[in-house]
Amino acid sequence: MALLTLLCLAGLYAAVHGQYLYDTVFNIDCGGYKNFTNKFNQTWMSDRFYTGGAPGLVSEPHIFEQEQEKTLRFFPIAMGKKNCYIVNVPEGRYYIRTFFVYDNYDSRKHTPSFDVSVEGTLVFSWRSPWLETNSRKGAYSDLFVFVRDGEATVCLYSIATDAPVIGSLEIIQVDPLSYGSSSNQQNVILVNYGRLTCGSDSFGPGFSNDTDRFGRAWQSDYTFSQSTAMKRPLSTRNPIKSTDQAHDYFPLHLYQTALTLVSIAPLEYTLPVDTRLDYMIWFHFAEIDPTINAPGQRVFDIIINGKNIHRMDIFKEVGSFTALRWQYTVSNLSKSTISIELNPVSGIPLISGLENYALVPMDLATDHAEVVAMRALKQSLRIPDRMGWNGDPCAPSTWDAWEGVTCHYNKDRTALVITQLDLGSQGLKGFISEQINVLSHLVSLNLSSNILQGSIPLGLGHGSLKTVLLSNDNLEGQVPENLYSIGVRGGTINLSGNQGLCGVPSLAACPYFWEKRGLSVGAKIGLGLSAALLVIMLLSVLYWCFIRRHRNDYDFGLGLPHDLISKTNRYQKQKHRMVFDSDDQNMNSFPTPHGFASNLNPV
Repeated sequence: MALLTLLCLAGLYAAVHGQYLYDTVFNIDCGGYKNFTNKFNQTWMSDRFYTGGAPGLVSEPHIFEQEQEKTLRFFPIAMGKKNCYIVNVPEGRYYIRTFFVYDNYDSRKHTPSFDVSVEGTLVFSWRSPWLETNSRKGAYSDLFVFVRDGEATVCLYSIATDAPVIGSLEIIQVDPLSYGSSSNQQNVILVNYGRLTCGSDSFGPGFSNDTDRFGRAWQSDYTFSQSTAMKRPLSTRNPIKSTDQAHDYFPLHLYQTALTLVSIAPLEYTLPVDTRLDYMIWFHFAEIDPTINAPGQRVFDIIINGKNIHRMDIFKEVGSFTALRWQYTVSNLSKSTISIELNPVSGIPLISGLENYALVPMDLATDHAEVVAMRALKQSLRIPDRMGWNGDPCAPSTWDAWEGVTCHYNKDRTALVITQLDLGSQGLKGFISEQINVLSHLVSLNLSSNILQGSIPLGLGHGSLKTVLLSNDNLEGQVPENLYSIGVRGGTINLSGNQGLCGVPSLAACPYFWEKRGLSVGAKIGLGLSAALLVIMLLSVLYWCFIRRHRNDYDFGLGLPHDLISKTNRYQKQKHRMVFDSDDQNMNSFPTPHGFASNLNPV
């Protein structure tokens, strides 16, 4: 809710001040080797920094007009069943457009089967065989989605052993208040099931230089119009009011064309749909016929699936040469098409555009903290590519979780959590990251028969863990008390085959100095006393070498005047001769009580 509030404030600010604040754009050429700018002044970038897989080329590049359509990226099953594009973006709402093509790039003449998810939600499914047109020339799909974690994620999931393919990926930030957005739409993806310009050729990015701030491509309605009466396209070069404005920024060109009929008759369209979903339909009108100059001259009813929904008089609503939009949501479908009929009441019906969006509820995602922890484990355990640890560990719920991972709903069913890691005998060569302690819902952990090194994280062994298998690895150090207590509580724990583990029954005792992956208290005290003794010995050596030696070698002249120094020196020499004379006279005498007399007397 906080995110929506901030986004709404930004959208309102843009509307009030006439500014467009959304400038995040990624045009990704999948399988491309270099960046380039096309004839529509779009900048495209290579995808080599965004994902794995391998680059490929279509077999007939001459039939593709756009450079980014000639390359593709495919994901062999050896790279895992799930591969993803993860692009860092600001939080907000995004228009995401994908291009999929096969064109026998691998010379196998077998179009692949795979699913596509966006933000952890299944949105597109490709099943072999593809339609011939889609296989050879490719097909575009697009949607609107909220990104709430700073990462736009698009994943491809292999069906059977097929290698998913993708030709291009566009990610464009849009106004968060577009298409009547509300708090409910944060949890809904708008998947395009038809965006039509009526009475006009296709336009928008990739088709023409006509601008659309959202990057939307508008398809000609020719194949969707079912009217039996003769059609009459209209067009104008006059400016149209209320276009390219917040929050939807519908383009001017959309309203400069329209479709009507030569004679009075219903204007009809048929739109293909999936009966499991609800649909939001947007109608676009502009009265561009100069002969219509008063209310009541063109009036028609909008009938959807046989139900009269609304009566429309464009001139009465907004006048002439002014854009008008109207929206309706269709629910509880019983067939795979939506029929739309503009039934005349007065004059002949007219329409400029149609949009049909499936309302796809967003799937629950894995708890964000656990996603971060699993990514850390992927790095520390050195998970091989073949296991497909990409994107969300658990979502979409319709797919399998990451290989070796089991997920469940959390207690209040607001997120998915990891409950089991079964990674035994996978040839893992890393270490166990401390981040494993974040997986607070983990019940079973199997990392046995790998080549894992290092120590067992101190916090491992929390209350939910009931089975821990860490046998036949190269782990070392003291076993955490919490971990060992799992067996005491009736759970299962196996630590055998790790020569370096110690400190619990059935394992060797830890060396005195080893305690919880570090020095014990006794070892620290011993080292402290040893260090203190070493310092005392060092000070003693310094004392005897410097202080005691200098006691017998004073320099009495230090700091004295020159004359006094000379007199002192003469005195010392004279005294020295007197002492030697005395010694000569008393050679047979005994030593003094304090030892032999010294020729130096302390002052």
